[in-house]
Amino acid sequence: MPPVEEIASDGNLVLRRREDGSLELRANGVFVMDTVETSTERELAVRALALHPAPARVLVGGLGLGFTLRAVLADPRVEHVTVVEIETALVAWTRAGLVPGGEALSDPRTRVEVADVAHVLAASCSAYDLILLDVDNGPGYLVHDANAGLYRAPALEDARRATRPGGIVVVWSAAASSELEMTMAGVFGGVRALPYDVDLQGRAETYWLYVSAPTPAG
Repeated sequence: MPPVEEIASDGNLVLRRREDGSLELRANGVFVMDTVETSTERELAVRALALHPAPARVLVGGLGLGFTLRAVLADPRVEHVTVVEIETALVAWTRAGLVPGGEALSDPRTRVEVADVAHVLAASCSAYDLILLDVDNGPGYLVHDANAGLYRAPALEDARRATRPGGIVVVWSAAASSELEMTMAGVFGGVRALPYDVDLQGRAETYWLYVSAPTPAG
């Protein structure tokens, strides 16, 4: 691991710069993401957008380092994006330019909610064409234990209700999860587990996108 410099911190959230200039985000001492391998964050948006004929309204659960949001905004069909991020400091660091891509938060199509995405989903009804959830490293690698509920049926039912007819919910995971796949299949009436191979500085890994198309209520 190359030497690192802590450039911002707030409680358990730390933003660090490595010797090679790349940024790394950690929460509760757990690696969350960096600016070296960002393809799956972007792929989360690109694959979901390709599956929907008219993705006008999108919810992104988890700002991270902004790569998913920027990929969503690159699609001219998108009219409105709600970004839900629980960490106030991360939003502030992005706006201040410590994290690249602060212009995405200033885009007139973007609205930022500093909140728990589970609460936002529970309060929404037929609001979004796409819901993209990347708030942890997946159900098997939780950054915060409290996030476990987001991968269970009650929260996923809220996500289903929060989508418009024909809407799509996509969950990012750093590893395959048969439990998540079964739960989503039960909630949405079907699920696709899409693997995505990545090269992490010479180490081959496979990340996963779990894609569901909600069935009509009733």
